[in-house]
Parts: sequence; structure tokens; C-alpha cells
Amino acid sequence: MNVMQSYSVSRAITISVCMVALLWVIQSAGVLFDLPLGRLGIVPLETGRWYGIFSAPLVHGSYEHLFNNTMPLLVLGSALVYGYPKSRIRVLLACWLASGIGVWVFGRDAVHLGASGVSHGLFFFLFFVAIFRRDGRSVGLMMIAFFLYGGMVMSIFPRDPAISFESHFFGALGGVVSAILWWRRDPKPMLKRYSWETDGGDDPLIGDLWQQKLSPQNSTDAEGDNRHHGKS
Repeated sequence: MNVMQSYSVSRAITISVCMVALLWVIQSAGVLFDLPLGRLGIVPLETGRWYGIFSAPLVHGSYEHLFNNTMPLLVLGSALVYGYPKSRIRVLLACWLASGIGVWVFGRDAVHLGASGVSHGLFFFLFFVAIFRRDGRSVGLMMIAFFLYGGMVMSIFPRDPAISFESHFFGALGGVVSAILWWRRDPKPMLKRYSWETDGGDDPLIGDLWQQKLSPQNSTDAEGDNRHHGKS
């Protein structure tokens, strides 16, 4: 890995760490100062709580809830920032808004909060954009995401009444739609070609001897030798 790629990876991780750190600051402020963070969640079809579409991923019900979302956000967020620099902001906003709007319209009557809808959107984006692009970097990022968080494929369905599967489902939908819309937006990485792959490269020992044909004299002598050996 060259220096530029290493810097890009470190920068992607740094950005993701800063974003997740902000969530921990918000959660800690809520606990220390007894802030009503639940007021920032989504209550479906309640017009006075429409702002929860934007604020719900920023707050969590407990430290345990936030801890469960931390590593997926770090890993998937870093993969998005590193692999898709031109579409990353669009994808993040699409997953964020799709999860929030979907929950506000179709969610159960409860307070929905947490960033798991966003993380599911990032996972499904990484999965489907790799299928569309089929370049080495996209496939590599998808394999890392699937190896670590492949269980997100099942968590978009209802399992635990205390978990908002609606945010998972609509966040995933936002990720799929983002992959369909913007899979061509980021250029594919240039393939490194080696000297032996280039056309016209002759073997340094053989050279172009394989291209030389027998002269008429050599051909006649060869036929004579064949006839001589045939009589014996």
C-alpha cells in the first residue's frame, strides 16, 4: 500500500472516530446534566416531533445502546469515507433521511432513536454497490463489511419488540437506492499492470525466435532427412 492510500485510510478512520465521538459526547452530556434526550427521538405521525427525523440518530437510550452501534459505525463509516469519496455525503444523508422518514410514516407507536438505521444503510450500500461496480476495492470493502456485520441482512425484519426494525429496514432501503443512483459517481481505482502483461513484450531469452519461419532450403533438408529416416 503506497503512502497516499495509507493517508486516505487513516483520514477515513479519523473522520469516523470524530463522528462517533460526537455521539458519545451527546450521550454523556445527557447523563451528566439529566437532559431529556428522548425528546429528540421519532414519534411516528406526530407532527410536533417531525424534527426527530434529523435528530434521532444522534441520541441513544443508554450507553449499552450506543456501545452496540459504535463499532458498526466506525467500520462501515470508514469504509464509506475511504472507498467512495465523491458520493459519501450523499449516501450518508440518504440513509439518514430514509431511515427517519420511513420510521416517522410507518413506524410503530413508540419513541424510536439511535443510529442503527444509518449503520444498516451503510452496510447495504457497501454490499450492493460492490455488486454493481465489481472492482477490487469495492469488493474488498464489501467482504469486510459482510464478514463483520452480515447479520444485518436479518435484522431488517422484526425480531425483538424493543428494537426498531423499522429504522433498520428503511435505512437499508436508503442504502440500496443510493447504490443504484450513485454507483458510477466514484471512479474505479486504476489497475496496476506488470511488464509481463503488456502486449509486445518478448521473452528476454527467446526473443522473436518463435516468429521466424524455416527457409526453403531448411525445409527441403528437413524433408530429405525425414525421407531418409523413413527408408531405414
